[in-house]
Amino acid sequence: MIQKTAATSDAAMTAPHIAIAAQNVTLSLGEGEAKVDILRGIDLSIEAGKTVALLGPSGSGKSSLMAILSGLERASGGTVNIAGADFGAMNEDQLAVARRGRVGIVLQAFHLLPTMTALENVAVPLELDGQLQPFEIAAQELAAVGLGDRLGHYPTQLSGGEQQRVAIARAMASRPTIIFADEPTGNLDGTTGDKIIKLLFDRQKATDATLLIITHDPELAKRCDRIIELRDGLIERDSKA
Repeated sequence: MIQKTAATSDAAMTAPHIAIAAQNVTLSLGEGEAKVDILRGIDLSIEAGKTVALLGPSGSGKSSLMAILSGLERASGGTVNIAGADFGAMNEDQLAVARRGRVGIVLQAFHLLPTMTALENVAVPLELDGQLQPFEIAAQELAAVGLGDRLGHYPTQLSGGEQQRVAIARAMASRPTIIFADEPTGNLDGTTGDKIIKLLFDRQKATDATLLIITHDPELAKRCDRIIELRDGLIERDSKA
């Protein structure tokens, strides 16, 4: 079993063609006898523009690793460099700023604000980030995911697939370097899920973003450039699809 990949050099950690570089990343919760090791030393380097599937059984550390790489969780140890930014050296406020333009996130639960229209759900985050013409950009992005005629609809007026399209538009609107998707079709039926996956790959290709997607679907994983399998907080296998 492959527990760790070869150590990533300092040059690789900052190379412009490397979107994600993690070295000896650990995550532990609790202390003393209650301590639980979630990640036990992850070395990972992902080239910009690639699509990567992250597989593994429940409890293997997939979501925890994604949370650390996306800047939503702090690692207990190791180094994390995301699109040229040293996430491990930043405080919470610095991380929030560094994620802008670098990280877009699509989750299984859509996490749309129910009191905002589809247009507002995409535009308001852009506005808060100081983006010029946020509503114009949001409208263009919603049109790109097939919702140009649903701008004024609230989440409760949209189907599950449409809500996930809004979430994808929101994630892509700032043109992030990396898209993280955690089981993005988990709340959708098979047919709708297939359409969402196609859309996600289409938008990734159109924007040349790096895509890291958590999935339990081996057929979906085969569509990616690379498959990384986790088990017990370690990389068990790392291969091209």
